[in-house]
Amino acid sequence: MHKFNENQDTCDIFCYDQEKVERVSVLVQQEELAPAADLFKALSDQTRLKIAYALLQEEELCVCDVAHIIGATMATVSHHLRLLRSLGIAKSRKEGKLVFYSLDDEHVRLLVQTAIIHSKESK
Repeated sequence: MHKFNENQDTCDIFCYDQEKVERVSVLVQQEELAPAADLFKALSDQTRLKIAYALLQEEELCVCDVAHIIGATMATVSHHLRLLRSLGIAKSRKEGKLVFYSLDDEHVRLLVQTAIIHSKESK
Protein backbone atom coordinates (compact mmCIF):
# COMPACT_ATOMS: atom_id res chain seq x y z
CA MET A 1 0.00 0.00 0.00
CA HIS A 2 1.43 3.36 -1.06
CA LYS A 3 0.68 6.60 0.69
CA PHE A 4 1.06 9.39 -1.84
CA ASN A 5 1.99 12.89 -0.81
CA GLU A 6 0.01 15.30 -3.04
CA ASN A 7 2.76 17.93 -2.85
CA GLN A 8 5.51 15.64 -4.12
CA ASP A 9 6.06 13.08 -6.83
CA THR A 10 7.23 10.37 -4.45
CA CYS A 11 5.75 8.21 -1.73
CA ASP A 12 6.18 9.29 1.89
CA ILE A 13 7.42 5.82 2.77
CA PHE A 14 9.31 3.17 0.83
CA CYS A 15 7.44 -0.08 0.36
CA TYR A 16 6.53 -2.24 -2.61
CA ASP A 17 4.34 -5.16 -3.61
CA GLN A 18 6.88 -7.97 -3.95
CA GLU A 19 4.60 -10.22 -6.02
CA LYS A 20 3.81 -7.47 -8.55
CA VAL A 21 7.42 -6.33 -8.72
CA GLU A 22 8.73 -9.85 -9.39
CA ARG A 23 6.04 -10.61 -12.00
CA VAL A 24 6.47 -7.34 -13.89
CA SER A 25 10.28 -7.37 -13.59
CA VAL A 26 10.41 -10.69 -15.44
CA LEU A 27 8.18 -9.32 -18.22
CA VAL A 28 10.17 -6.09 -18.55
CA GLN A 29 13.50 -7.91 -18.67
CA GLN A 30 12.27 -10.51 -21.20
CA GLU A 31 10.83 -8.01 -23.65
CA GLU A 32 13.16 -6.54 -26.27
CA LEU A 33 12.32 -2.84 -25.86
CA ALA A 34 15.16 -1.27 -27.86
CA PRO A 35 13.28 -1.32 -31.21
CA ALA A 36 10.27 0.38 -29.61
CA ALA A 37 12.55 2.95 -27.99
CA ASP A 38 14.13 3.60 -31.41
CA LEU A 39 10.66 4.12 -32.88
CA PHE A 40 9.77 6.70 -30.22
CA LYS A 41 13.20 8.32 -30.56
CA ALA A 42 12.68 8.71 -34.31
CA LEU A 43 9.25 10.23 -33.87
CA SER A 44 10.44 12.54 -31.08
CA ASP A 45 12.09 14.73 -33.74
CA GLN A 46 9.60 17.40 -34.82
CA THR A 47 10.61 17.25 -38.50
CA ARG A 48 10.19 13.48 -38.65
CA LEU A 49 6.87 13.71 -36.82
CA LYS A 50 5.72 16.34 -39.35
CA ILE A 51 6.69 13.96 -42.14
CA ALA A 52 4.85 11.05 -40.49
CA TYR A 53 1.80 13.26 -39.94
CA ALA A 54 1.86 14.36 -43.59
CA LEU A 55 2.07 10.70 -44.67
CA LEU A 56 -0.87 9.97 -42.40
CA GLN A 57 -2.99 12.43 -44.41
CA GLU A 58 -2.31 10.84 -47.81
CA GLU A 59 -1.81 7.24 -48.88
CA GLU A 60 1.60 8.21 -50.25
CA LEU A 61 3.63 11.30 -51.09
CA CYS A 62 6.76 11.83 -53.16
CA VAL A 63 9.82 13.41 -51.57
CA CYS A 64 9.12 16.68 -53.41
CA ASP A 65 5.58 16.82 -52.01
CA VAL A 66 6.80 16.22 -48.46
CA ALA A 67 9.48 18.90 -48.80
CA HIS A 68 6.90 21.48 -49.88
CA ILE A 69 4.38 20.43 -47.23
CA ILE A 70 6.77 20.78 -44.29
CA GLY A 71 8.82 23.64 -45.74
CA ALA A 72 12.16 21.85 -45.81
CA THR A 73 14.77 21.08 -48.45
CA MET A 74 14.66 17.87 -50.43
CA ALA A 75 17.99 16.89 -48.88
CA THR A 76 16.62 17.29 -45.36
CA VAL A 77 13.43 15.41 -46.16
CA SER A 78 15.35 12.62 -47.92
CA HIS A 79 17.62 12.22 -44.90
CA HIS A 80 14.68 11.94 -42.50
CA LEU A 81 12.71 9.63 -44.79
CA ARG A 82 15.71 7.29 -45.07
CA LEU A 83 15.85 7.07 -41.28
CA LEU A 84 12.10 6.49 -41.02
CA ARG A 85 12.36 3.76 -43.65
CA SER A 86 15.32 2.08 -41.92
CA LEU A 87 13.32 1.91 -38.68
CA GLY A 88 10.24 0.43 -40.37
CA ILE A 89 8.14 3.56 -39.88
CA ALA A 90 7.88 4.40 -43.59
CA LYS A 91 8.20 2.45 -46.81
CA SER A 92 9.07 3.61 -50.29
CA ARG A 93 8.54 2.73 -53.91
CA LYS A 94 10.17 4.18 -56.99
CA GLU A 95 8.16 5.14 -60.03
CA GLY A 96 10.31 6.47 -62.85
CA LYS A 97 12.37 9.31 -61.41
CA LEU A 98 10.14 9.80 -58.36
CA VAL A 99 10.26 8.07 -54.98
CA PHE A 100 6.97 7.78 -53.11
CA TYR A 101 6.74 7.21 -49.38
CA SER A 102 3.94 5.98 -47.14
CA LEU A 103 3.65 4.90 -43.54
CA ASP A 104 4.73 1.28 -43.21
CA ASP A 105 1.63 -0.23 -41.62
CA GLU A 106 -1.50 0.35 -39.59
CA HIS A 107 0.40 0.15 -36.28
CA VAL A 108 2.51 3.16 -37.23
CA ARG A 109 -0.58 5.03 -38.43
CA LEU A 110 -2.32 4.38 -35.11
CA LEU A 111 0.75 5.38 -33.12
CA VAL A 112 1.02 8.74 -34.89
CA GLN A 113 -2.76 9.35 -34.70
CA THR A 114 -2.83 8.46 -31.00
CA ALA A 115 0.09 10.77 -30.23
CA ILE A 116 -1.61 13.67 -32.01
CA ILE A 117 -4.95 13.04 -30.27
CA HIS A 118 -3.24 12.69 -26.88
CA SER A 119 -1.31 15.93 -27.32
CA LYS A 120 -4.55 17.80 -28.10
CA GLU A 121 -6.32 16.33 -25.08
CA SER A 122 -3.40 17.08 -22.74
CA LYS A 123 -3.67 20.83 -23.24
